[in-house]
Amino acid sequence: MSSTSVAYTVKVEEASPATEKRPSAGPVYRWINAKDGLLELPPGLESPWKFFSDTATRIPSKQVLGRRKVSDGKVGPYIWITYQEAYDAAIRLGSAIRALGVNPGGHCGIYGSNCPEWVLAMEACNSQSITYVPLYDTLGPNAVEFIINHAEVSIAFVQENKIPAILSCLPRCSSYLKTIVSFSNISSTQKKEAEELGVSCFSWKEFLDLGSLNCELPPKQKTDICTIMYTSGTTGEPKGVILTNEAMMAEVLCIDRLLYIHDKVCSEEDTYFSFLPLAHIYDQVMETYFIYKGSSIGFWRGDVRYLMEDIQELKPTMFSGVPRVYDRIYTGISSKIQSGGALSKKLFDYAYNYKLRNMENGLPQDKAAPLLDSFVFCKIKQAFGGRIRGLLSGAAPLPRHVEEFLRVTSGAPITQGYGLTESCAGCFTSLANIFSMIGTVGVPVPTIEARLESVPEMGYDALSSTPRGEICLRGITLFSGYYKRKDLTEEVVVDGWFHTGDIGEWQQDGAMKIIDRKKNIFKLSQGEYVAVESIENKYLQCPLITSIWVYGNSFESFLVAIVVPDRKALEDWAVNNLHEAVDFKSLCENPKARKYILDELNSTGQKNELKGFELLKAVYLEPTLFDVERDLITPTFKLKRPQLLKYYNVQVDQLYNEAKGAKA
Repeated sequence: MSSTSVAYTVKVEEASPATEKRPSAGPVYRWINAKDGLLELPPGLESPWKFFSDTATRIPSKQVLGRRKVSDGKVGPYIWITYQEAYDAAIRLGSAIRALGVNPGGHCGIYGSNCPEWVLAMEACNSQSITYVPLYDTLGPNAVEFIINHAEVSIAFVQENKIPAILSCLPRCSSYLKTIVSFSNISSTQKKEAEELGVSCFSWKEFLDLGSLNCELPPKQKTDICTIMYTSGTTGEPKGVILTNEAMMAEVLCIDRLLYIHDKVCSEEDTYFSFLPLAHIYDQVMETYFIYKGSSIGFWRGDVRYLMEDIQELKPTMFSGVPRVYDRIYTGISSKIQSGGALSKKLFDYAYNYKLRNMENGLPQDKAAPLLDSFVFCKIKQAFGGRIRGLLSGAAPLPRHVEEFLRVTSGAPITQGYGLTESCAGCFTSLANIFSMIGTVGVPVPTIEARLESVPEMGYDALSSTPRGEICLRGITLFSGYYKRKDLTEEVVVDGWFHTGDIGEWQQDGAMKIIDRKKNIFKLSQGEYVAVESIENKYLQCPLITSIWVYGNSFESFLVAIVVPDRKALEDWAVNNLHEAVDFKSLCENPKARKYILDELNSTGQKNELKGFELLKAVYLEPTLFDVERDLITPTFKLKRPQLLKYYNVQVDQLYNEAKGAKA
């Protein structure tokens, strides 16, 4: 980056040299549109409740929450409730919560997949200044129980099919949880089971009837805790990320600012498709934004097999996805193009390359080839329902070829962002129609300033001509700490800077590229975190191996490994199973030997209760021990992961191609 500023960022603070306690840090940068100051909340905004109540007052009869009814195995059209109906329901629910003795500052759980009731429960909490706590089981089998107890959740709104899971952990968390409200119905048997443990149960209708429309709402402060959102922790226990009203509202206004600059600001005419989990911050912020703008939100059925069918029915104008979903869409469209005949493929390739060249030369997406959009790419736009005008991607890096394909063919700009629960979703965003930002996560959002901190032990220097280091953030959309874990908070927030654990590299145009993880934890493309050292230690319990390096990244959905087998154990197996004399190097290349080791490793993994995504899909057998001479391990025998990847890059690519071929 240049010494003062570049095209899309501006330097606002100089670099900091290394001290005895801290490594060096690069200059502090903001997006150039925020050079005179970060975005702040205007006076009078104290709670996300104001977004909802103001919209309900402004457009009471506008439809807001919709879903498709399924009866007798047949699915119908979307059925909607209006802003007024949603507002009345939220007021009644909030009133009923208070009637049970839950006061402002109390904690309310919400457990279930995306649906209108999830949003209504959230708004009911907002109306009464009650902190809502999403409950979800993807963090491990005991996560729901842990969160209820750790956050001291006293009431929980629960989807009907999740009630058995709540009841099963009730004996161990009924000291806090006193009330369960079903998103729909609850059986008399379930009520009896809960009541025996001192817990009251209500159907949705019963609980609504407990409430009143004539209730007084408490005063609200922007410093109030809006939500405590649990995320996976390195120690195995989930961490409760504290997000205030201010952080949530500032993130919503930040999205509005970004869409305004891109001429894509949303309105009452827009429809958003809700399928990313509301229990995660990304979709929660997006839905709050669309409520703020008076848009409609249509929910999917909860079954990925019918995802595209629901999109076709809803015809959304805005769509938030994750790389795995976009990759599935890309693969489906590509296979149709390949099977469409030589002539149509030739026409598509010509149109694609023509538009791509124009976009690379600086033309915006909608002006790069409008005729070709109408005649060649129109069917791809129809895959998103035909009305789409904005695509957003987050949660993991979007593969470059998929991003390029969607930018060229979808008929809508696609914007890739980067964020964490701790940054209240997005903290970096690529800019629509800036083609050079493909493959990056873009620039800091208007509420955030960022810098890189050197990581000497990994060879990353934030002060070099190509600055690389740990991404550090500062701004009002950051979290306020981990709930009841001051120790963990102080590990990651130092001198006001939140240390993300991600390694970034500033690009010449001011965009950020994610290149590594500081700790040996990474995210797979479906969003699952992998603590790789812990997994390797479990695989090392297999007596057939002496060393293992497990690899994965956020572009792939599964793990592969380079394995050094135990020579004697493998040769003994070969005597009984191959019936031919082979040297050890040839034995490591033998497909039967590789499959044997892979099966035994996964058997060991299953015995050690590894999750499905932590099992291996392919292995390469290395006959030579990892050594210091090849710079693959440290003198204390710790794996040097960047060097291992560089050394085995070809083999890793072959393993992924091999595993994908087997799946196909």
